[in-house]
Amino acid sequence: MGTGRATAENTGAGATGTVGAPSSFLSAATTAVVVGAAVGDSEAVRAAGAVGAGDRSSEVAVLAALRARPLRFPFTRDSLRCWAYLAGGAVLGLVTAVLLLALTALGLGLSVVGVGLPLLLAVALSGLPAGALERRLLRLVEPEPVPDPHRALPGAGRPARLRTRLRERATWRELAHTLLVAPPLAAAGLGLTALLLFSATLVVSPLVVRALAPETVMLIPGHAVPGPLHALPFTAVGLAGLYLGGHAGALLTTAHVRLARLLLGPREEDAGGQVLELTRSRARLADAFEAERRRIERDLHDGAQQQLVALTMTLGLAAHELRGYVDSGGGDADGADADGVDGPAGALVLVDRARGEARQALEQLRALVRGIHPQVLTDHGLAAAVAEVALRHPVPVEVDLDLPGRLPGPVETTAYFTVTEALTNAAKHSGATAVTVHGRVSDGRLVLQVTDDGRGGADPAAGAGLQGLADRVAILRGRLMVTSPTGGPTRLRLEVPCSG
Repeated sequence: MGTGRATAENTGAGATGTVGAPSSFLSAATTAVVVGAAVGDSEAVRAAGAVGAGDRSSEVAVLAALRARPLRFPFTRDSLRCWAYLAGGAVLGLVTAVLLLALTALGLGLSVVGVGLPLLLAVALSGLPAGALERRLLRLVEPEPVPDPHRALPGAGRPARLRTRLRERATWRELAHTLLVAPPLAAAGLGLTALLLFSATLVVSPLVVRALAPETVMLIPGHAVPGPLHALPFTAVGLAGLYLGGHAGALLTTAHVRLARLLLGPREEDAGGQVLELTRSRARLADAFEAERRRIERDLHDGAQQQLVALTMTLGLAAHELRGYVDSGGGDADGADADGVDGPAGALVLVDRARGEARQALEQLRALVRGIHPQVLTDHGLAAAVAEVALRHPVPVEVDLDLPGRLPGPVETTAYFTVTEALTNAAKHSGATAVTVHGRVSDGRLVLQVTDDGRGGADPAAGAGLQGLADRVAILRGRLMVTSPTGGPTRLRLEVPCSG
């Protein structure tokens, strides 16, 4: 006898339902998505995936190559890539430093008249292009690119983009990298580049001495080199400098990459902020949906329902008048008019039929209004609303709800529709003869359980009612669990914080 268990709970980027066996109400991989939040979902997933990718590629490729071939590393392509990266970073860092110093000085000088404020704003945002260039430059030494930590803003105007970028922490990390980290690293890279060039010059010093002979060549100030053979020790020094410089370049490149990942790549708090905003947007969507449903309920209750009531009363008055007219013997009861109606008696039959149909339509409308949002739930709370549903249910329902008072509106609404969905499933699919609804508030959480004695073995493809409930529960940071072994019983358990 297998047991199916479905759980839907809030996981940050979105609510996810998982099923342990086919006997659950929910499908095997249920993803709770609020309509209208798909863009936010994809954006949060993209950011979370970028953070995960950064974690997976924590090993620096240059350092891994150095450890794999420590003796041969200076003579490999990886070493050449390191030198190219360091040279490019030195040029980028020096140009950026000069430009920022000029903009800062000019902005401070002109700020007294208000003209320099845009320049200072440009300095604050200078980390954006500098960080983008640094991430592209890292591709010389890193096969795995550093992801862009900023949110994509498709369709946003320039003011909205500016406000968003100024609020993002990644913007200020990039500025810190540009102002504080890049200049020292650029200076170190420039020094190693100078060492590389000087070492390369020493390597070819015998050729230089021979080419310039009989001119005096001094590789060391104050010490002339008489001939090419006397320059061979300098060649050995140059080779040693190139060899050691290859290792030093690898270590400095590793420092560059790690600092770039730390300051220029996405972090968990970046994705967390996006997920928080996504959760808030989904909650706003749910609130808007609930408000729209209540508006529809009020319109049906105050509009169409009242018109049907008035129609029923009018038909009742017409039937009463016709009945009195027929009973008094007025008119030709056996005659028929031009429309084929058998006189007043026939009209009375038609009016009575119309009155019955109006009553039936009114009852159906009242049931629809209660299904949209029951007024008793708004006026008297969850316990009274569940008790009313239990009285109208075709299967006997025992209700045991001990609540301390009124719960938050979203909690009551979610709990009510969870109970009604479970009772509907029990009446339509399970063949149950008894249902129990039990609910308590424990440790600030509403714990609600609906149990029926039906045949169990619920079909995951039976419907999407519980799917929607799982979405609502996930928004409230709760969880919905269904256990339905073959042969029964079926238990639906709801746990949701009373904070809503």
